[in-house]
Amino acid sequence: MGTATTGQVILVGGGPGDPDLLTVGGLRALREADVVLYDHLAPLTCLEETKAGAVLIDVGKIPRGCQTAQTDINALLLEHAGSGANVVRFKGGDPFVLGRGSEEWLACAAAGIPVRVIPGVSSAIAGPELAGIPLTHRGLTQNFSVVSGHVGPEHPATTVNWDALAKSSGTIVILMGVAHLQEICAGLINRGLDAETPAAVVAKAATSDQRVIRGTVASLPDIAAAANIEPPALIVIGAVVGLDLGPAIPTTATKE
Repeated sequence: MGTATTGQVILVGGGPGDPDLLTVGGLRALREADVVLYDHLAPLTCLEETKAGAVLIDVGKIPRGCQTAQTDINALLLEHAGSGANVVRFKGGDPFVLGRGSEEWLACAAAGIPVRVIPGVSSAIAGPELAGIPLTHRGLTQNFSVVSGHVGPEHPATTVNWDALAKSSGTIVILMGVAHLQEICAGLINRGLDAETPAAVVAKAATSDQRVIRGTVASLPDIAAAANIEPPALIVIGAVVGLDLGPAIPTTATKE
């Protein structure tokens, strides 16, 4: 009787949405996968590159919509890899930047499943860049911070040091924070950030629906509300937002 073989899990970062921003390694992993667990922020057109017979499983977590519990995702990874399949966990952005990739890695490692990661282009960097906002610029700032805004500064569950952010001279990038934009901006101002600091929201970055809304920390919440900005979106705060780099050449995803 033969010994059952164990498959593997590859955590693939799909980038911010434009298929062109998926890495060569990520594309190769998709083409070789027996099973792909994907979420809605990954570039889904890349699933067309999977081989015939590959099993594609939607495990997305849509805000205020369909949700797949992380424990269920972990269980699916273990089930399919444990039966010998080559499994890809296809995620938007980068697996280890507010993406729970490390939780999936730990679950696989605890079960003795081989696991590796293929990093992706994080929206924390790509989103501002595609909006013409550099995160650093000589003479303005030499550092940037990336934080989660899934809860606001006054929420007891936050672990972000909002006091330090408000006093930082660097660029602030806030992911998953548009629903709490008013609270975040007010919280930063109350902690000492200049209310006139340039700020922007970049919505649906790297897609044909990308929108960029600019203002100041004080004015941005009202401007974004009037523009009906909805997730996915990120917030950028700092002097670099005030730079005018001029119109960018559209990416593949934004060309007509």
